[in-house]
Formats: sequence, C-alpha cells, structure tokens
Amino acid sequence: MDSRKRRSMSPAPESSCVSVRSDVSMDPPANFSSGDSSAKRRKISKTRSMSPAPESSSVSMRSDASMDPPANFSLADSSAKRSYSNEQEGTNSLNSEMKPDAVFRELEDTSISLMKKEMRKFEKLLNPDFSASSVREEDEEDEEQSQVSEAVMRIMLHVLRKMNQPDLANTLQTRLISVSQQQLKSRLKQKFQKISEGVSNQGNSTLLNEIYTELYITEGGIGNINNEHEVRWIETSLSRGRETQETPIKCNDIFRSLPGQDKPIRMVLTKGVAGIGKTASVHKFVLDWAEGKANQDVHFIFPLPFRDLNLMKEKKMSLMELLCCFFTELKPIEYNDYKTIFIFDGLDEWRLPLDFQNNEILWDVTKSASVDVLLTNLIKGNLLPSALIWITARPAATNQIPAEFVDRVTEVHGFRNPQKAEYFLRKIKDHNLANRIVRHIQSTRSLYIMCHIPVFCWISATVLEKMLGEAKSAEIPKTLTQMFAHLLIVQTKLKTQKYDGKCEVDLEQARKSILSLGKLAFQQLERGNLVFYEEDLKQCDIDVREASMYSGVCTQIFKEEFGLNLDKVYSFVHLSVQEFFAALFKFLSFARENKKSSMTGFLKREVDRSLQSENGHLDLFLRFLLGLSLKSNQTLLREFFTMTRSSQDPCEIIEYIKSKIRENPSPEKSINLFHCLNELNDQSLVQEVQTYLNSRGTHRLSGVKLSPAQWSALVFVLLNSAEDLDKFELRQYELSEECLLRLQPVIKACRKVDLKGCNLTDHICSALASALSSISSSVRKLDLSDNNLQVSGAQLLSAGLKSPHCKLEILKLCNCNIRKEGCAALVSALISNPSHLRELSLNSNKLGNSSVELLSKLLEDPHCKLEKLQLYDCSIGEEGCAALALALISNPSHLRELNLNKNESGDSGVKLLSDLLKDQHCKLEKLQLEYCSIAKKGFAALVSGLKLNPSHLRELNLSRNEPGDSGAKSLSDLLKHPQCELEKLELDDCSIGEEGFAALVSGLISNPSHIRELNLNSSKPVYSGVNLLCDLLRDQRCKLKKLQLECCGFGEEGCAALALALKSNPSHLRELNLNYNEPGDAGVKLLSILLMNPHCKLEKLELSHCSITESSCAVLRSALSSNPSHLRELNLNYNQNIPH
Repeated sequence: MDSRKRRSMSPAPESSCVSVRSDVSMDPPANFSSGDSSAKRRKISKTRSMSPAPESSSVSMRSDASMDPPANFSLADSSAKRSYSNEQEGTNSLNSEMKPDAVFRELEDTSISLMKKEMRKFEKLLNPDFSASSVREEDEEDEEQSQVSEAVMRIMLHVLRKMNQPDLANTLQTRLISVSQQQLKSRLKQKFQKISEGVSNQGNSTLLNEIYTELYITEGGIGNINNEHEVRWIETSLSRGRETQETPIKCNDIFRSLPGQDKPIRMVLTKGVAGIGKTASVHKFVLDWAEGKANQDVHFIFPLPFRDLNLMKEKKMSLMELLCCFFTELKPIEYNDYKTIFIFDGLDEWRLPLDFQNNEILWDVTKSASVDVLLTNLIKGNLLPSALIWITARPAATNQIPAEFVDRVTEVHGFRNPQKAEYFLRKIKDHNLANRIVRHIQSTRSLYIMCHIPVFCWISATVLEKMLGEAKSAEIPKTLTQMFAHLLIVQTKLKTQKYDGKCEVDLEQARKSILSLGKLAFQQLERGNLVFYEEDLKQCDIDVREASMYSGVCTQIFKEEFGLNLDKVYSFVHLSVQEFFAALFKFLSFARENKKSSMTGFLKREVDRSLQSENGHLDLFLRFLLGLSLKSNQTLLREFFTMTRSSQDPCEIIEYIKSKIRENPSPEKSINLFHCLNELNDQSLVQEVQTYLNSRGTHRLSGVKLSPAQWSALVFVLLNSAEDLDKFELRQYELSEECLLRLQPVIKACRKVDLKGCNLTDHICSALASALSSISSSVRKLDLSDNNLQVSGAQLLSAGLKSPHCKLEILKLCNCNIRKEGCAALVSALISNPSHLRELSLNSNKLGNSSVELLSKLLEDPHCKLEKLQLYDCSIGEEGCAALALALISNPSHLRELNLNKNESGDSGVKLLSDLLKDQHCKLEKLQLEYCSIAKKGFAALVSGLKLNPSHLRELNLSRNEPGDSGAKSLSDLLKHPQCELEKLELDDCSIGEEGFAALVSGLISNPSHIRELNLNSSKPVYSGVNLLCDLLRDQRCKLKKLQLECCGFGEEGCAALALALKSNPSHLRELNLNYNEPGDAGVKLLSILLMNPHCKLEKLELSHCSITESSCAVLRSALSSNPSHLRELNLNYNQNIPH
C-alpha cells in the first residue's frame, strides 16, 4: 500500500500523538560527524541577516537511518566546536598552557552538566501530565544550543532502546514532534490572524476571522490561456450568475473529494483573477488549522509564497534547508511519515521557469539544488511523495503546471451578490450608510460587477464611506476612473495623518511619490509583474530606505510587506490600482513632455496599441487613460497636478473609437471599446439599440437592419444588463444566421442555449463549436433539436464538443437527421472529453444498430458520467440493444435514466438489459421500454433482474408491449418485493386480462406505500380486478396521485365502487382518467359525491367518450359548485348528450 493510502486510512491523531516508526533500525548508536547536514543547514539559516530568532524549544529527529552508526565524540564535532567557540576565543592563551588531562577533565565536567540539563528537559516531556502547549518561551534555545539538544536527544533515544524501553523512546519521539507542531501553529497563528485595513498609524488591523467573508470556490479546469483581460473575464463570466448551478467547495475542504469522487487528492491548483481572494483563502485555511478548527489530521502546514521564494532564486539548498530558512524553529524530521501540506501562493509572481522536462531529478530531501528544481521535484512527487501540494495562480499562469500532476483544479469566483452586501455591512458599522453604498453600487452596473473582486469592495467602501458620510460631497463616482481618482485623493490625505499627524497634504512630496509609483506601475505592467523587489524600486529612483514612506503615500494602495523570512516585497493592492497608476503616469508624462503634440493623436495611438494587444493586457489601462483625458476627472486631481494644457474636446476621440467599432474587431475588443466610451460618458450607441430591447416577446429584431456598430452595442448592452441572461433563445431576437453570429459573445456567456427549430446552417454550427471551445464559455445546456444537421453539421459541432474547455452537461439533438457518420463524429468528440456530459438526447434519429455500437464505446469509458440517455425511435434492434447493455454493464454506476421507447429491442435485447439491472452497482431510476416488442419471456427476464436489485428503480414504462397475463404475474412478484420502491408504473395497452390485472393489484396491495402513478389503460379487470383495485385505493397507506383507467370496460358498478373507495381515502389523488368507460348516471352521481368531499384534492378528471347525460352533467356541476377550489381540468369531450 502506498504512503498516500496509508495516510488517508489512518485515523486523525490527537494533538500530541504523532506516528512513530519501528525500533528495528534504531539500535546502533548515533554518529555526530562534522559533516552533519543539520549543521550546514543552520549555517545557511544563520547567514540570513533578517531571519527572526528561532521560536521553538522543541527537538526533533531525522530518519532512523541517521541513528545507525555509533556515536563519535571527536573534537571535530561541529556542534561542540560552535557551542563553546566564544569561550575558547576568550581564553586562548590559557588553553594553550593547559595539559591534556586537564582539558579532558574540564570537558568531562562540562559534558556531564550539559547532559543533565538536557535530560531534565526530556524528563518533562515524559511526564504523564505533559502538554505540547505547556512548553514555555523561556525554554526555547538559540541555534547552537539547539544542535546540542538534537545530539543529546539522539543519544537518549538510542540508550532507551538499548535499555529495552521502546515505549518510552517512542513517547519521547512523539512528544518532541508534537512540540514542534505546536510551535509551528503558534507562529502561523501570529502571522495570519490579522490583516491590515484602513489607516495604519492608528494601529488598525482587523482579525481575519472578523472580516473574512466566505468566497465562492468551485471545481474548474486547466488548459489554454484565456487571452481576455481579467477584468473583462469578470464582466462576462462572473456577472452571469452561474454560481448557483455549480457545487461550491469550502476553503477547508480543498483536499477532500466530492461525493462520487474516489481518487485521492495530492495536488490542488487553485486559479482566480488578481484580488479575487486566493491569498485570503490560503490565510484562512492556515489559520483555521493553527487554531485547531479544521484539518487536524494534518501534522504540518508550510505556506511558502512565491513572492518570498523569488528572493532565494540565486541560492542552492536542500528542501530541508529551504524550510529552515522560512521556519527557523523546525528540526529535520521524516516529513514523509507525517501528513504535510506545502502551500505555494501566487505562481504568477514566480520569476523563474518551472522546467519539468529538463530539471535535475531529486529523490533526497537533503541534497542541494536551486529552488526551481526543488519545486518541480516536490510537485512531481519525487521529493516527499506523500506530501500534499496546494498552488494558487492567476489563470494565465496555470499552464506552467502540467495537467498530469494536478489532481484537482479549483476556481475562486470571489463574492456572489449576497456576499457583496454582507461585506459592506460588516465593513461599515453605520448600517444606514452601508445600505446607501450598496444601493449606489447596484445602480451602476460596471461598479457592481467589479465588486465580485473583494479588493474592489474595499476600494468602493473606502471611497463611498468618505463621500456619502460627508454633509457636502462631490458627485458620486459612476465610472472606474472616477472611483480610482477618489481613492487616490482619500488615501493620500490619510497618508499625511499617518506620517505627519496633520491633515494638510504636502503637495510636492505627494506629486513626487505618485509619479515615482506611476513609473514603477507602468514599467512593471509592461513586464507583466505584480510583485516588486528592491532592485525594481531602485530602477524607478525610489530610495528603498524610504519605501515605507512610499507605501504610506496611499496607505493601502502600495504595500510594503515582510515575507516569512522578513525580506521586503512590494505590490499595489490590486492589478487595477497598478493599471490606474500606470495610466496616470503615462498621461502626465505626455502632457509634460510633449507640449506641442496633439493629446487626441496620443490617445488614438494608445487605442490602436490596445487593439493590437493579443492578450488584452492594456484594456483597463486604456479605459483609465481615456477617463483621465476628461476635464471633470482632471479637476478631481487638480490639487496634485496642474495641467499645463487645456483639456481637449472629447468628441474627436469618441468618434475615433466608434469608427474602430464599425471596423468590426473581435467581440472582446469591441466590448472594451464600449467600456472606453462609458469612461468618456458617451452612451449614444447603447441608447440606439436599447429601444429594440425594450419591446417584449419574440422576434424583437425582426425587420430591423442593424449596423455592425449597433450589433456590437447590442452585445455590450446584453452582457452588461442586470436582466438575467441565463438562457439564450434565438427566436427572441430574430431567426437569422447573422443574428446568431453577431450575438455569439452573448451565447458564450449563457448557461442554456436554445436553438430548437432554427434552420441551422453549417456556418452556424461552426460558430457554435467556436463558442463551446472558448475558454470563457459558460454554456452547460445546448438544445439543437429539430434542425437538419446531417453529417456535416454533426462533424462541425463535434469540433467544439471535444475541446477541453467545453463543459457541456446537457446536449439535445432530437430529430436532427443524424445517421451513422454523424453519430461517429459526435461519439469520437465525446470520448475525447467525456467527463462533463450528464444528459444526451438523440431521439428520432435513424441511428440503427451500428451507430449504437459506436455510442457504446462512449458509455463504457470509465470517465463517462452520463446520467440520462434518450434514444426514442432510433431504429435500434436486438443487436444494438445488446451492445448498449454490455457497455452499461462495464460502467453501470452513473446512468439514472434510459429511454429506449419505440425500438425493436425484443426479448433477447431485454434479457441482456436484465443483466445490467441485477448488477448491484446499477443505480437506474427510470427505464422506458414502451413499444419495444417485449413479450412474456422478456417480462420474466426483466423482473428477474430487477428482483435482485430492486431498491433504485422509481419509474418503469412497459406500455404497448405484449406481456399478457403471464408477464403481468411476473411483474407482480417484483411489486411485492419489500425493497421495491417503484413510484410510477405504465402498462398502457399491454393486453392484460382479468388474471394479470388481479395479480398486479395484489402485488401493489402487498407493498402500497410507494406507488404514485399507475397507468393500466386498455386492461380488462372484470369484477374481481375492480374489487382488488378498490381495496388498494381504500388502504390508508396508498398515496396514489395519478390513476389512468382509460378504456377498461368500467360500467356503473365499477365506477360506483371506485368512487366509494376513493371517498374513504380522498386526499391524495390528483388525476383520474376514465375516458372510454360507461359510468352511467349512478357512477357519475357517486363521483360527484367524491368531488363534494372537502378532503378531495382532485385537480384533473377525464370523462371523454363516457356517454354522460345532461342530468349527470348537472350533478357534476352542482358538486363542483360546492367544492370548487381544487379541480383545474375537466374533460367531457365527445359526450353527445351534453349540450354545448
């Protein structure tokens, strides 16, 4: 059994109980040679001038192998040398005069004293009342003393085992580990329990547990890079409300499998856009472990941010040495023996390649290598194969980790709409003010969408709390440029309070700081960096000694942070803030240095540069740049920057942007240009198309000729509308190829796409394939029924279905003229991407046996999770049915519904299906075999299979087959089975006579509490069968809701008996079908009495072709007048004696 399985099967340990190894390999005494790697490791750690003093008083041990050779107390022992080096230096002349025997006497006395001191510590650890948390800080050691403690500990363990005291040795070893774990938890708790918010000169730092709002995390996918700007991705993907459809994963459950997932999870890759909450999730995960709230089966968690690891990129060290650099209290132990989690946060901030192909292969945790080599070997499982790995990254960086090493990909979606309001209410103590802020944010769609990002909620709260809280306030921000300009103003004023203790702003210092930060933001934006180091700051003339002052310029806009090893790293609070500063720097630089050049010409060039960007990384930068060109936004910042030229009329740049929209660039670029117009306060194109959308109903664009720019405007309006766009129906707009192609971005943003009966062309099928294969596609349900796709359409569609980005769950292709070649293309695509599809409907396509045999290859794929398969009227014979059954037998646990109605499966096909049904892994709940030429042998085989596994089936449709009384009797045996929980049974037109009818009803009487719908149309119950049916209906355990007895030969007596039976148990039945019977006046009268019963809840009564007279009709009318509240439908058609 591998180490991963051993770990997962072991029970969660107590806080002071850690697994130990056998005594066998620990017999020989320890070897304290000068080459001890722990000495090397501590030497490296010591050289780090910024490293904190070690906190731990614990001592731990390495592998058993290190305890094998006998002890060697030579003077060359490095720990002994270092422990007393200072004393030896101070008494050099004295030592040179001492005789050897005196030296050894002093050595003996010192060693005995040292051993006694250490043994008293170990005695405490072996005390029955020991608690890891009771180890006091004053017991903690410096680095040299720690080495001595480690050496003495090894001797102690060796001697205890030589004394035949393995239990004491194991207890000592376990408790030493427990102390180390406890001290790691203490350090991590101190590190992660608080986050800084607001004005830091007041010491404002908030407990993470108080401010943390649960983020929305789901399983995601890994694949090609999304070329959209991250803000654009938020606007198109997170704004559509798709979170309600997916199973969320709680932060603390990141390594736990979801129901139905059996594979153990070693490596988790979490992706999310900048500022969405990845790091907050990591901090919460670590803090909950350190506080004992979650994941207590984990022994050690080591959070190692990539921004800190960048500082080690020039060094070579072993994995153990790397850990000791960040966690100085640690001692070398066998981490493979303990459940350990490594968390690497911010892969996108890593500045070295991760070369999984060519990096050196390492198996030894004590062997030195560069940090990137350590990382690749840890991820691949070469180093510490039992350790769990969690990596977070922005989406564009996820492709650095090969998919073969990733067991789970999760995606952080940030705040859902309720969580946005929750954040403001928790952040702002004045709830009236908080609610005003929420209402304003909701009224401005672009701001509300951005609040999916928790950091943007903080930005909005910071600005709007200040503005709405003042008696006199400027215009409330409605665009991103306005919001960020106000943020700069608010935060710069807070800076003066923080550093100077006064409210006046030092304008000259503020200008200098803002421009320097702007230069840093612009340079690093072009390089794709979000995290900066001292060398980056120096390149922008920022004195690193004054970096704290720069970080205070905007309090929380630019952050100076200490890594785990106390080295400094710098960043803007969010990518959007960096982009704003970059745009401000670019705008001011041009205004100052190019006084004779046209500002409009400059802005046009920046528009063109943005459109040429392949990955959209300049999209938000361009929005800010254009927004800053407006006089109103320049006025906001006038106290910091005096514009040396008058603001130009924005009309020229607005028209230039519209001309670019008319050139019909990609939908993504067009949409960003509309956002640019919004920053310029121009809504003219949007208003033009809004009138068309204000009309309701279908074909809203019928007869309307839209220009390319208007089509782009329509897409922009739909994507940014507060109206729910969960479902796209082409018929709501216009049934045309142009409409569908133009609205393709909208299709990608919707979960459900309904193109039923839309005369789809090959061109449209190709466009749909493109939408399905888009990395930003949200489509989960696609209905293309009633379109003549044929082979070409099916082949084009398949190109999208096989894409790893296609997450389609429901595919409906009913009546699409798909035959063998088209089916082959579809199956091939689905086999290459089988894990998402849950429902496939191919009804009314002439597939034939050969196509079903191809389909069977998909069904037998272990990755196929299909739950519903509909193959109604697909020309499937016995061979096809047999192939289908064999495939499902090999992969039986997922399918819940199977529809084979109107196929020629016959008795032999059903016999193989019965083999599937008897499989204990088969969870089929709904089986439809209507009109399948099944006779009594087929019925017997079916029942035989179901009797062996009866507890799952809930619906069974066997209508229009030929079971006869013999088949009905076989079915009765199933109905009697105590584990049978059948709720719906359809036996319409099955040639069931008196004996078969009686047998079926007797079976239901034996087990009456589950059946809810019963269809026995065209049966011949005769008198005995009617009486038994009445016994069933009278039974208080019977909860039947729908009873169909059409054309069953019921006369007055039968209908009267039925009415009397229902009168005694009237509250459950909702539908009763007595069409084509002869109830007569007496039967109708008793039915009327039933309808007058206040407990009667009947909603639908069918009495068509029942020879009802006018007097019977009057009785019914009177009954319904006395109890009119429930009946919704009464069918009296084709009763000739009733006047119209």
